[in-house]
Amino acid sequence: MSIEIYMHALILGLIIVAAFLALTLEDLLSAVVSIAAMGLLLSLEFYILQAPDVAMAEAAIGAALTAAIFIMAINRTKRWE
Repeated sequence: MSIEIYMHALILGLIIVAAFLALTLEDLLSAVVSIAAMGLLLSLEFYILQAPDVAMAEAAIGAALTAAIFIMAINRTKRWE
């Protein structure tokens, strides 16, 4: 087995961990950071799979823009204790 298979397995495992954290974290800001990390890991996986155009789109839209919109929405809402 080559090292590429191990890299794919590691990255896919980290994507699953980030998705699980996004679902289970109580703090919304931490969940958004986890979603952004998942998007960056997805873009890395797309790049390894030789799809650089999809990787750039995922990094720009999936990780950066979506996280920024979620953070702005969280900042504009009021928290009830």
